[in-house]
Amino acid sequence: MMHKPSFEIFAFILSLGLISSEFGCSNAYGTANIFNVLDYGAVGNSITDDSQAFLKAWKAACSTPTGTPKVAIPPNKSFLLNPALFRGPCRAKNIDFEISGTILAPKSPTVWNRLDASQWLAFSGVTGLNVYGMGAIDGRGNGWWDQSCRYRPQLNGCTKLAPTALKFISCNESSLRSVHFIDSPQTHVLVLGCNFFDVNNVTIQSPENSPNTDGIHIQFSHHLTISYTNIASGDDCVSIGDFTSHLSITNVNCGPGHGISIGSLGKDGNFVQVENIHVSNSFFKGTTNGARIKTWQVGKGYVRNVMFENLHFDSVQNPVIIDQNYCDVRGACQELTTGVQVSQVTYRGFDGTSSTDVAINLNCSQAVPCTGISMESINLVAAGVGRQVIADCGNAHGKETRVVPGPCLQN
Repeated sequence: MMHKPSFEIFAFILSLGLISSEFGCSNAYGTANIFNVLDYGAVGNSITDDSQAFLKAWKAACSTPTGTPKVAIPPNKSFLLNPALFRGPCRAKNIDFEISGTILAPKSPTVWNRLDASQWLAFSGVTGLNVYGMGAIDGRGNGWWDQSCRYRPQLNGCTKLAPTALKFISCNESSLRSVHFIDSPQTHVLVLGCNFFDVNNVTIQSPENSPNTDGIHIQFSHHLTISYTNIASGDDCVSIGDFTSHLSITNVNCGPGHGISIGSLGKDGNFVQVENIHVSNSFFKGTTNGARIKTWQVGKGYVRNVMFENLHFDSVQNPVIIDQNYCDVRGACQELTTGVQVSQVTYRGFDGTSSTDVAINLNCSQAVPCTGISMESINLVAAGVGRQVIADCGNAHGKETRVVPGPCLQN
């Protein structure tokens, strides 16, 4: 004889169903606001321009008042995007931009005719932005490199300016994580005017001979971190521009490239301010420079409170270098009475090999010498068998302990 389920059992099952349904419509942030670019007309065949679909999905997500809306770029598709600006402010306190597929730049530089040649993809004025995912941003920079003025100055109409792959402009409390950047026409990532910004687990890859392809450039920004990131480029792995402070760079693999550089600063004679920079636990392989500070003689202002710590070098041309006499033609600068003050710079815990004879090169200004330099526990040797390396310091004042090669600094 079959028994009908009691009312109590039926109510219990119904209650479980309601609970399950509630959790099934929510994610960890209490929202199901996912805006897939395919739902807004994107095709993802690497041929059709999908930029308008991306902008529509962004506008819808950015207009969402609650939760954490997410723009989703799905995997296994390649989305061709013409220049696009993702503008804020957004109504939500946080917004996610998840890249699982590949975003492609146009092949031809002619797409930028009558447009801003420095910009391809950019976020502007967005607070709480999180760009992440296991996908890729491919700048397809070959067309720009072929006409670059750096390598082909004789070319009629050579290009000095080329697009940055991704710009963050005035994006506070934001982050970039896990994305793979390939062959940007120029700088891969620009962080401009941002406060409290985090870069983590990013991969940047372009050829050693690609012109001006800095990995990450930072300017007018404060309270930033860059960590566990791999950068191979044709210029600085990380370049630190004017009005930057409280920056931590740690566990970065750099090479090929021009190292981690503060500068160049003061080119136009302006007053510069860079301070509280900490670079640590990073590795340089086959780079032009390692820890570098470069300023123009006509500049004013200061670089101060900088620490380079626990760095490792493998066949680096200039493992440690300060150049206060930076100019267009290396070695051709005339001494001036101006300069950017470089002070309170610490180098600690270095080891590895130099591919040139000068492993430590502090070329400081006579008018504005480097002061408060500290060197401790440094051991740099020649990359080649049977060679010796030296330290060459001019107008650099400070203290050194257990430094090879040395001594170098003036007390």
